[in-house]
Amino acid sequence: MIATLAFYLFATLTIASAVLVIFARNPVHSVLWLIVAFFNAAGLMLLLGAEFIAMLLVIVYVGAVAVLFLFIVMMLDIDFAALRSGFSKNLPFGILIALVLLAEMVLAAAAWKAGPVTEGAPVAASQPNIEAVGAALYGRYLFPFELAGLILLVAMIGAIVLTHRSRGDVRGQKISRQVDRDPKEAVRNLNPGVGEGMKL
Repeated sequence: MIATLAFYLFATLTIASAVLVIFARNPVHSVLWLIVAFFNAAGLMLLLGAEFIAMLLVIVYVGAVAVLFLFIVMMLDIDFAALRSGFSKNLPFGILIALVLLAEMVLAAAAWKAGPVTEGAPVAASQPNIEAVGAALYGRYLFPFELAGLILLVAMIGAIVLTHRSRGDVRGQKISRQVDRDPKEAVRNLNPGVGEGMKL
């Protein structure tokens, strides 16, 4: 009874926070609702007995990815009014993507009801959950795992390029000019007279 109530609580909060991620007007609020969705999804994983995936959701996604998104959103100088003005223009494309995702979810649910895809024996209960995940991740799914790491690397490089773009109100560092500077011109010893100011 308690497990059923916990499942419906976590599932409802996950769906509600995911909807608020989409419809929040402030991008910072969207990232905060995304963190709430990750925490509730971790609760669902705990109910399923997948403790390792639950800890990954909390440590990796909440502790690293979502916080990274939050800092990127706060650092970027984005005109959100201009972004919201193009909502109606991109609405048909967004509806098309939503329909494709809905069709995939319906297909996945139908395939799940049809039975297991693989014919192999299930993992023995004596094998810990982390060992089973590690054997599958670094064995059968090694290439998709490495590909996901490469995609995250490209995303990180893109975030660095976006935040370190050339801006007019910031004086950039010119390393070659600093290296070529004469040390004798770096410091000047002046002895001004009484009542005279410094002449720069």
